[in-house]
Amino acid sequence: MVFDSFKHNFQSESGPVFILASGPSAAEFPLKEFPNIPVIAMNGSILKCETDGITPYFYLCDDPGFVEGRPELAAKGVSQAQRTAMTADCYEQLSLVAPHSLEAKQLYLMSRLNRRNRRAIIPDKRFAWSIRNDPDLHSYFSLLHAKPNRVGFSTNMSKGYFGSRTIPLAGLQLACHLGFSEVFLLGVDLNPSFGRFYEQGDSALPSTLDKDYDDYILPSFRLMAERIVMPGRFEVFNLSENSRLPPSIVPRLPLTEVHTRLHESIS
Repeated sequence: MVFDSFKHNFQSESGPVFILASGPSAAEFPLKEFPNIPVIAMNGSILKCETDGITPYFYLCDDPGFVEGRPELAAKGVSQAQRTAMTADCYEQLSLVAPHSLEAKQLYLMSRLNRRNRRAIIPDKRFAWSIRNDPDLHSYFSLLHAKPNRVGFSTNMSKGYFGSRTIPLAGLQLACHLGFSEVFLLGVDLNPSFGRFYEQGDSALPSTLDKDYDDYILPSFRLMAERIVMPGRFEVFNLSENSRLPPSIVPRLPLTEVHTRLHESIS
């Protein structure tokens, strides 16, 4: 496989973008009403793009377990999207089950910061301290507790990204890296009891959202809201009315206001 470099698309875009996750609320959103707005799809949300006739600008996956459990969806995402960004273990898994899906595609390699084979390269506390003056890498730091040092946000994907235990946060880091100024979250419900819009019941892949939400997911969104969001330059809105994510961290928008904002953005 030949990978393109994230250095080539740094701050190359502007305006609005949808980040399409797999919560049930994504199925209800009329994505086809916004055919000119770029979409960053991930995992099984590619089915929503297929249903609504949307070609994703990017398709993301950093979970080899998803590729192993849903290889047909991962292959569909790569084949339908303009560009794909995956971690090395996801590409490796996909090359075993659907090698032809990776041919003649624009591929990007996502690298988790301070991780090799999903293990820390140096202690997380030391890493969080080491990046304290890096304008592109943002992290909490704690001498007393380990987990805050694993929470972060990268605004430059060529340096790597923070895993944050849920793929929409990788999508947010990519959107910021690319230069999009308005990000609209679809299907970021973050509640495993709701399931995913494309699977239900015993056949659904397991979720770690409940285990990771308080220690990693919510703090990662909070860090983004505190340090990255800036009116007019990088704003994030949640379009899920029943999201677990508090509106005090990521404000919610009704569909009518989405239409208004997007009309103003492209007019």
